Amino acid sequence: MEIQQSLINLFEKWSGEKVVDFIPLPESTSARKYYRIGSGNKRAIGAFNCDLRENRAFIYLAKHFRRNGLHVPAIYSADLKNNIYLVEDLGDTTLFSLIDKNSGARFDKSMVSVYKDAIEELPRFQINGSKKLDYSYCYPRARFDRRSMMWDLNYFKYYFLKLAGIRFDEQKLEDDFITLTSFLLRADSNYFLYRDFNSRNIMITDRGPYFIDFQGGRKGPLQYDIASILFDSNANIPQPAREELLNVYIAAVRKTKPVKRIDFLRYYHGYILIRLLQMFGAYGFRGYFEGKAHFLKSIPLTVKDLVWLLPNLPSSIRIPELITTLDLIIASSKLPNFDQAPDEPEKLTVRITSFSYRDRIPPDFSGNGGGFIFDCRAIPNPGRYPEYKTLNGTDKPVRDFLEAQPEVRDFLTSTFSLAGQSVEKYISNKWTSLMISYGCTGGQHRSVYSAEKLGRYLREKYNVNVIVHHSKLKSK
Repeated sequence: MEIQQSLINLFEKWSGEKVVDFIPLPESTSARKYYRIGSGNKRAIGAFNCDLRENRAFIYLAKHFRRNGLHVPAIYSADLKNNIYLVEDLGDTTLFSLIDKNSGARFDKSMVSVYKDAIEELPRFQINGSKKLDYSYCYPRARFDRRSMMWDLNYFKYYFLKLAGIRFDEQKLEDDFITLTSFLLRADSNYFLYRDFNSRNIMITDRGPYFIDFQGGRKGPLQYDIASILFDSNANIPQPAREELLNVYIAAVRKTKPVKRIDFLRYYHGYILIRLLQMFGAYGFRGYFEGKAHFLKSIPLTVKDLVWLLPNLPSSIRIPELITTLDLIIASSKLPNFDQAPDEPEKLTVRITSFSYRDRIPPDFSGNGGGFIFDCRAIPNPGRYPEYKTLNGTDKPVRDFLEAQPEVRDFLTSTFSLAGQSVEKYISNKWTSLMISYGCTGGQHRSVYSAEKLGRYLREKYNVNVIVHHSKLKSK
């Protein structure tokens, strides 16, 4: 409610009118929250994002691109102290929604035409938009360098390969990651890399295509972004259409920059590969780790793209362990079945957070505004005793101390009862997100112990996803 009221205040200050509509928009894959806000004569999209640096990057890039005549939403007002801002409302029609609406039909000439319009704009961002751009604003890195690539590759390793049970030799795979990144870094990388140039981030308006969600942009090569949109697995673009659209893109680049097709293609397929691996990591994180089953349905389409890609990789890239691992993904008997499984209601996810009252209370990014905040400061504090000061609530001596206190048992019994009552109601209502927080003085002993105990209780009693996060423990 505090976030919503702050956005209302910001809108009314900007518009000079009272808010009459305030509608939460559907959740995206990020932690950002969006709201459609309207008054009698004006409307805007209100955004909340707790990451200040990412907010600064988006606002700087949006203003820079608009000064250069690029089609991005206008920034109306911002209150970065409260992590909120207002942007132009471009409607609800994305390029992806057009594909989704037309999913029963083939990817026809009219759809190719819409893609052409969007793809012809891409070099304007990459080449024209990079002029006089201050890359120090870019977040989390100023350049798509080796570290950025390794983040994506390790995302793939830890959130897809390990969670999907795909076998690999970790040392050999790491060696191949270094080989792949070394190859990719040879490409000319002095352009603006949009990073998430895909059908969900292209708005279709009566003024032509507009572009959103470029806050992850940084300096990088041309090949990554065109690979991103053409191998957007959910769009499922037929290969002949991909070839046609790739030619459209290269012709658009040549209007501004002399580029030889052979030089461009030398690195193109390698950038398709690293983009697909990043997508596998994202689907694994959302699907396996967070329990959002609909993300798993995207995996077979990405596997299909992988089948096409592997024979087309440059023979000069020697990555035998990675190729073996990718062959295992393709040969897996369970991965191709995700898209054939019936849609299941998304399970309730309960996020349990321990925190310190010296900090702010953890925000609820789901947008529900419900759940509980339990104050553990009413129960005995192990932190007052020297033998427990360097330990935390996951350590056995601290657990033994707390379990011996009758007040702790009574406290947990009460909180478990309240949490269980809400879990049962949320499940019956088919709601998907509940947040529960435990706070204590330092966020190290009592709150950590309580959060762990509730997590175990809910996992054993209910069919829900439970995510426990300790905000003050670096090891968690």
